[in-house]
Amino acid sequence: MRAGRVFAYGAAAGLLGDLLLGDPRRGHPVAAFGRAAGAVEQQLWRDHRGWGALHTLVCAGGAAALGSAAARAVRRSPAASVALTGAATWAVVGSTSLAREARAVGRALEAGDVEAARARLPHLCGRDPQALDADGIARAVVESVAENTSDAVVGALVWGAVAGVPGLLGFRAVNTLDAMVGHRSPRYRRYGWASARLDDLAGWPGARLTAALTTVAGGDPRGALRAWRADAGQHPSPNAGPVEASFAGALGLRLGGTLSYGGRVEHRPVLNGAAGRAVRAGSGDIDRAVRLSRRVGWLALGVCAGARLLAHGIAGTSRMRAVTGKGRTSAVTGKGRPRVMTGTGQPRVMTGTGRTCAMAGKGRAS
Repeated sequence: MRAGRVFAYGAAAGLLGDLLLGDPRRGHPVAAFGRAAGAVEQQLWRDHRGWGALHTLVCAGGAAALGSAAARAVRRSPAASVALTGAATWAVVGSTSLAREARAVGRALEAGDVEAARARLPHLCGRDPQALDADGIARAVVESVAENTSDAVVGALVWGAVAGVPGLLGFRAVNTLDAMVGHRSPRYRRYGWASARLDDLAGWPGARLTAALTTVAGGDPRGALRAWRADAGQHPSPNAGPVEASFAGALGLRLGGTLSYGGRVEHRPVLNGAAGRAVRAGSGDIDRAVRLSRRVGWLALGVCAGARLLAHGIAGTSRMRAVTGKGRTSAVTGKGRPRVMTGTGQPRVMTGTGRTCAMAGKGRAS
């Protein structure tokens, strides 16, 4: 089975497994990676970019190397290769957990229990929940759903299509490291620099694909495209900007504005401010964002699997042409004229115009 089909079947199985099973409460592979990365940090931490870069190399490189070794171990078995790709996809995507946590906050807001919503919000994002009212919590959830659609689903599928199992595991490792150390606190301002920059690079294609698919899957394609073009560049994050802006336009909402992280207040540009309305608690905005995220995730699977199949089909055709071209041989005589043997074994030499030169004898030609 070709690699393109292995990825297509495995990624579909993994995404379906995430839909049916979600993430385990205990023993999740990403949590295990986080503990290992934390142990490495304890050994390497220095207030220096170079030591942070080494931390990123050891952890992300180790995850990708593990995926590469596993893929090589099963490469002779198509069934095992599909199963490995499915397991890796299930481990790195988080669509079901994202939807579950977002809807849990939404239900608390609909019931008027703002304290319960505040208690649940840290499962989704790093905002300071005590600084948010009900509408602010709802906006934080919608923004988190948008950003994590790229980080937890589409970005992983993109790198899986590019590099198979090593791409899946490597992308999730980079994204997890950014969440752990890639922020601007005094401890991580320098140490987490490499992880943050690598996450920006790794997330770039997935964020653009997410924004593009949002314009297709959302209820207002023109609004999504307009907000993406007008407002994405104003966002401080090169990857969250396109995703959140396109979600805002597709849902007809205003996102961005003032928010608080650990007591530090940020004033971010408003996305889709001219055409959108404010996110309102209990209005169904969270559920609409979750449904849009689901549609984008399945569309991304189709695009990534199709691209992988197409790429391998083109590569296979090119290899066949190269082999066929090498297999064509011809004897050359004189000034590049081919010698063709007649049925009697006598040579018949073609002229430049393709006509035979008749010899003096009867019935013979050369």
